[in-house]
Amino acid sequence: MVDIKTYTDPALRKSITAKKQVAIIPVGSIEQHGPHLPVSTDSEIVTMVAKKISEKYGYLLLPTLNYGVSYEHAPFFNLSIRASTLRTILTDLCISLVSNNIKTVFIINGHYGNLKPIQNLDVKLERISGNKLRVSSLSYWHFLERDFDHAGFVETSLMLAISKDVKMRLAKKGLITDNMTKHEITRIKSLAAKSFPKATKNGIWGDPTKATKKHGQTILAEIVKNLGKKCQTCLTEYSS
Repeated sequence: MVDIKTYTDPALRKSITAKKQVAIIPVGSIEQHGPHLPVSTDSEIVTMVAKKISEKYGYLLLPTLNYGVSYEHAPFFNLSIRASTLRTILTDLCISLVSNNIKTVFIINGHYGNLKPIQNLDVKLERISGNKLRVSSLSYWHFLERDFDHAGFVETSLMLAISKDVKMRLAKKGLITDNMTKHEITRIKSLAAKSFPKATKNGIWGDPTKATKKHGQTILAEIVKNLGKKCQTCLTEYSS
């Protein structure tokens, strides 16, 4: 792994010249995660996922974009940027990477509200770069076998594995969908995308009370394994 925050300009340019570098841009958010998780949860998790994948495959790790599109959490705390702003920042960064002779980029997303802004960004960037750039936008929770949540079992377990800022004594159950029909779950997900507090009053989707550090380590390993394989598959497809 080459973490660009720790490298000098000559060392970076030498590394890029020595081989075809692949860059990872982690994208998170700053938003409420109930009373027991820090507002930086999405950013912290996606940073760790990106770091481990970069270490495993020798990718170039860029600093995390800590702000995302989180307006749906209002009036709970959120520091949001517009969808167009996120797309512009990612576009500018990717074009800048091309100018530095880095032509393959993985955008690793850690927040649900960022899904639409990064959708089809690869097509736009390939066109702008004259097909010199290959970009894949991947959301890490798509590489889990279990259902994801918000400040529930999965996110809380992951944070217990990577952070000391979890306050488990304050953890409470949130919205539980186990006994809902598919139609009801679809409806509540649609509502949450517009107003999370209307879907779950305490800002939690799922049950964090049984989360453990051990579970978090297992889940993190699963994500890194499956997402890492996907990245390698993308590289094979790019070169074919």
